[in-house]
Amino acid sequence: MSSEIQHLETAHGEFVVDAQGLGKCYRVYAKPVHRLLQGLVGVESKRYFKEFWALRGVDLQVRHGETVGVVGRNGSGKSTLLQLLAGTLAPTEGQVKVHGRVAALLELGSGFNPEFTGRENVYLNAAVLGLDRREIEAKLDAILAFADIGEFIDQPVRNYSSGMVVRLAFAVQAQVDPQLLIVDEALAVGDARFQAKCFARLRQLKDAGTAILLVSHSADQIVQHCDRAHLLDGGRQLLQGRPKDVVNHYYDVLFGVEKDEVEHEVDLAPPLPAEDTCPAAFVGDDAGFEARPNYNPSEFRWGDRAARIVDFELSSLGRLYPSMVESGANATLALRIAFDREVVRPILGVTVKTAEGVVVYGSNTEYKPLPGWTDSGTRGSVVDIRIRLDFRLADGDYFISVGVASRNEHSVVPHDRRYDSIHVKVGNADFFGMADLGLEMVDVSSP
Repeated sequence: MSSEIQHLETAHGEFVVDAQGLGKCYRVYAKPVHRLLQGLVGVESKRYFKEFWALRGVDLQVRHGETVGVVGRNGSGKSTLLQLLAGTLAPTEGQVKVHGRVAALLELGSGFNPEFTGRENVYLNAAVLGLDRREIEAKLDAILAFADIGEFIDQPVRNYSSGMVVRLAFAVQAQVDPQLLIVDEALAVGDARFQAKCFARLRQLKDAGTAILLVSHSADQIVQHCDRAHLLDGGRQLLQGRPKDVVNHYYDVLFGVEKDEVEHEVDLAPPLPAEDTCPAAFVGDDAGFEARPNYNPSEFRWGDRAARIVDFELSSLGRLYPSMVESGANATLALRIAFDREVVRPILGVTVKTAEGVVVYGSNTEYKPLPGWTDSGTRGSVVDIRIRLDFRLADGDYFISVGVASRNEHSVVPHDRRYDSIHVKVGNADFFGMADLGLEMVDVSSP
């Protein structure tokens, strides 16, 4: 196996990061003596170990001024990938080229000496990143102001809370103007105000041309702050593309079942005929989900189809399938659900997102019980349900996702998830931002 890693001094060319076929393999020994025996006989003679590929076959490019997100379950290879890019691990196969100075927040407080003071650790970390003493002193005030830990800066780091450690670590890494900044879940430790400050700094770095690689379990952070995203699972790269699309697939990996398992379940219990026998409970006709005016043909649909959402009806202020919903108006969403197999304790969920994929609101029948909602959907049954929403939203385009799932002893089983399937345009808002918080101008008085 051949591998190559290059960290070049200056940033040039189209990519700050260019990784091809990246892989990392570890040798796992059942007993300590096997490690000794392996060293004596050599790999060619006999193997006393098993191979564990933490990462394999990953391609990744990051351009100047681009923010790329990485998502995946625990153990999917995210941290291994970042360590390979940072140069703290050597790849087993593939090659990676990184141009310019790299600043990385891989583990909480990594690189800090707990016996040194915060100030001493600032000098130490900045020196490791390639700054001389004159450059460090020029940036020291900005670093200390950003960390905002007061007199603790002259206390040993061992006395710091986890939040104080990450504040100081991020302040150092983000103030040295790197060509590549790698952030691995570190911001999850900080409070809301510090996170807002961090993301404002990330935007400044991005505008200045810094490439940013962000790992987060927060889907909203990936959608809001990233230009592209990668989904890893089991050390493999499953998908790369628009953050919104990648996050949708990530949810299915996180909460759903594998595709081959789904197909196997369908084979065990063949579905009913394709035509839907629908009672005339809707106000309109029975045209079906995909024929409705507000339907989004670019929806992302997934599930084993034990239950299917076969139709919807959207109305507001007496109008069916409105081209625009007035900001602040009520809307009613009716859904028709056909059960092709028995589903025990079905869960109905609804989520509203912006066009960029930011979740505005979401809930389900476990949070908000639905009167008359069945404890068990029987094979061949069809039910109509209605929910009401207040569209107290700013002007813009929004997408409604709907889904039916259930739980088994291991996980959530998706039956029919229709992400971003219903398009709603909101207009005539008398505010800006995202949501109407009901501000009232009360009165004016003189002192």
